[in-house]
Amino acid sequence: MQGGCAEGAAAPGSGCIVLLCWVLNRVSKGRLRASIRVFDAAPPVAEIHEGRSDNEGLVWGIARGDRWTIGRRQRDMTPSEDSCPRKFDDDQGPANAPSLAFLQGSTPMSEVARRKDWSRTILGEAEAWPQSLRSPVSICLGSAFPIAIYWGPELALLYNDAWSPILGAKHPWALGLPAREVWPEIWGTIGPLFQHVMTTGEATRSRDQLLAMHRHGYTEECYFDYTFSPIRGESGEVEGIFNAVIETTERVVGERRLRILRELAGNVGEARTVDDACQLTAQTLLRASADMPFALLYILSGDGTEAHLVQTTGVEAGGEASPREISISEPNDGATNRFVATVVRSGEAQLIENLAAVLPPLPGGPWPEPARSALALPVPRAGSDKPYGVLVAGVSPRRALDAEYRSFLDIVAGHIAQALANAEAYDQERRRAESLAEIDRAKTAFFSNLSHEFRTPLTLMLGPLEEILAKNEDLPPAAIEMVTVAHRNGLRLQKLVNTLLDFSRIEAGRVRASYEPTDLARLTTELASVFRSAVERAGMELITDCAPLSEPIYVDRDMWEKIVLNLISNAFKFTFEGRIEVLLREKDGAAELTVRDTGTGIPKEEIPRLFDRFHRIQGARGRSYEGSGIGLALVQELAKLHGGSV
Repeated sequence: MQGGCAEGAAAPGSGCIVLLCWVLNRVSKGRLRASIRVFDAAPPVAEIHEGRSDNEGLVWGIARGDRWTIGRRQRDMTPSEDSCPRKFDDDQGPANAPSLAFLQGSTPMSEVARRKDWSRTILGEAEAWPQSLRSPVSICLGSAFPIAIYWGPELALLYNDAWSPILGAKHPWALGLPAREVWPEIWGTIGPLFQHVMTTGEATRSRDQLLAMHRHGYTEECYFDYTFSPIRGESGEVEGIFNAVIETTERVVGERRLRILRELAGNVGEARTVDDACQLTAQTLLRASADMPFALLYILSGDGTEAHLVQTTGVEAGGEASPREISISEPNDGATNRFVATVVRSGEAQLIENLAAVLPPLPGGPWPEPARSALALPVPRAGSDKPYGVLVAGVSPRRALDAEYRSFLDIVAGHIAQALANAEAYDQERRRAESLAEIDRAKTAFFSNLSHEFRTPLTLMLGPLEEILAKNEDLPPAAIEMVTVAHRNGLRLQKLVNTLLDFSRIEAGRVRASYEPTDLARLTTELASVFRSAVERAGMELITDCAPLSEPIYVDRDMWEKIVLNLISNAFKFTFEGRIEVLLREKDGAAELTVRDTGTGIPKEEIPRLFDRFHRIQGARGRSYEGSGIGLALVQELAKLHGGSV
């Protein structure tokens, strides 16, 4: 505004002070609108004048007695209390002049914008801003979405409250400054985008763009989803850039960490030994260098007095920062030694800060800066106050160790602990299985030897009995009956011994099957007929339905005989009425043998143990009680040797 000063006369003897002020009313096309304020009780002595002015401005006057004082104030000035003792009307004061109405609002940034001395910025006084800037600024300040405006050849920065956290410590210093001065550290990335929009008028869109900002005292890994859109002036030329942005740092970093945790859990889950678990952990953490630039994994000795370095990532083992052995009770000099020992003794994590002061430079992962800090965490052991060991994890130089970061490292240590626990459990189970296998081998050898020892005297006993029965005409009937009973029971015992011997041979892997093409239907029918007389004497029916097969089947005849006889004898033993069925069918290119009976059946809870060796169902009603409990187990093993199943 143009300023000046003039004097005028007041009505004589009025005894009052009159304040006259008027402002340029753009709506009335440049005509001045005046208003009068009387401060004493006397009638007004001034008239309301209307006229035309070539300059925007505020004209004020004070009448004292018979004289007027009239003046024009500069645009950036308002009357002082001394020169204007009463406030202007609320709708016509300088702070609310129509030329600054676009800055109105209740947000903090609106208040900052109104108080800002824009004349000291490259944008100049706000009253002179073009309408093409005022409108987007008004939208920006009133929006709850993060928005910034870059204006003019030097791209002066304006922004709202939602956008201000992006600046970090640069807020509110950056308001009104050129973009290149605000963002020198990322100008290589955003500068070409600004240039593209300003020269072509085409908008750009960047998704999850990495921008290494320096906004909290260090270079920070930041990610943004943002657009740069042109703002055209009254002439149609691009005069500024509209920037809508969402910071995606937490999501991008969180997804990356979640991916590492998922890989770690999957990889170490396959570990079968403690060494495997540690090695798989190191292989996974090699891919986590953005969040863990280096890592040292120490495992405690059995007595807990020493920690041994078992795996490293990012650094070589045995260096100043990575000693191979650490004494827990009396740690040697060195930051790593002290912190690892402290973690073991206290069971709590320890933060190692200012690494450069206590250790040689340590890698910063994919970033050029060295790591500034590390966190030593216990690898907890369930049910014990002593951990498995300690994980020393480097902290990224471009991320703050906040709650989310700390939680990520805690989960990594937890996954390692679970892997070590699983490996220990698996190792214990393996040793137990080996012990049981050794016992089983010893038992098999025992039964094999026992069977051989039993067969010799049985053979020697059955021979004379058979000779006596062959010459029974010289013996009284009572003697013949006793010899017959002895011979029959000798045969039963021989059958049990032979079964034990067969099974022990299978267990020892000494059985060699001799397969030959066989008419399986005919062979099965002949074997089943052996039981016909016994079944019919018991008042039951034996049904044999063995349909001819399309081609001969390769089987070991002796093994097939054992399979059929064991199944039918087992059915006969536990069936007292009804029938026993023996069926043979061709199905899916294989022979299927079914033995079905109307006997006592098998309790449901016993079915899972049906083929266990030496297992017998307690209390089951049967025709006899002899048996070793390995008949069905033998059938299953013989079927497997033929590539079949039961």
